[in-house]
Amino acid sequence: MIHFLTLSFMKKFLLLVVIVLGIAGFWMVGQYNSLVSGRAGVDAAWSNVEVQYQRRADIVPQLVATVEGAANFEKGTLTDVVEARAKATQVKVDPTNASSLAQFTAAQGELGGALSRLLVTVEAYPTLTATQGFRDLQSQLEGTENRIAVSRGDYNGVANTWNIRVSRVPTVFIARLLGFDKASLFDATAGSENAPKVEFNLDK
Repeated sequence: MIHFLTLSFMKKFLLLVVIVLGIAGFWMVGQYNSLVSGRAGVDAAWSNVEVQYQRRADIVPQLVATVEGAANFEKGTLTDVVEARAKATQVKVDPTNASSLAQFTAAQGELGGALSRLLVTVEAYPTLTATQGFRDLQSQLEGTENRIAVSRGDYNGVANTWNIRVSRVPTVFIARLLGFDKASLFDATAGSENAPKVEFNLDK
């Protein structure tokens, strides 16, 4: 009789273990799928940042080609822009790596600074700034700088939400176990001092 009761208890216990493990398994799968979706949102926001920076990089060759034809234009200024563009487009970024993002931001800041110096220099050439081709590039660059600012802000918002999520218990344990890292954030002011100010006095 005792043996029968013990066997019955063991069966019930094993059934309970199986049920608990099954529930835990389903919960883990749900957590994993949810984290995958969240990470995809961060990646999508980051991709948009890269698209906007690439848009600016694509404008640079056209801008340089338009400006370099001006008589006596400072060639060193153009060289700085070309070199800064080359450096900025070569940086590979992992948004979960703070050092990688800092390197990317610094390179983009250098390009922004070089463009700012170029645009200041161009002001001394009213005939150049009055051309339709230059005005079109001016408009494109201004719009791109605005898109960059917006995309950075959007990315920071998504990344911050993600970071809070993967820091909360019990998600933090699952995230660490499955390799879901926090996303790095853009400094709110990093690079803003180097953003090209696209304004010209065309009444000179």
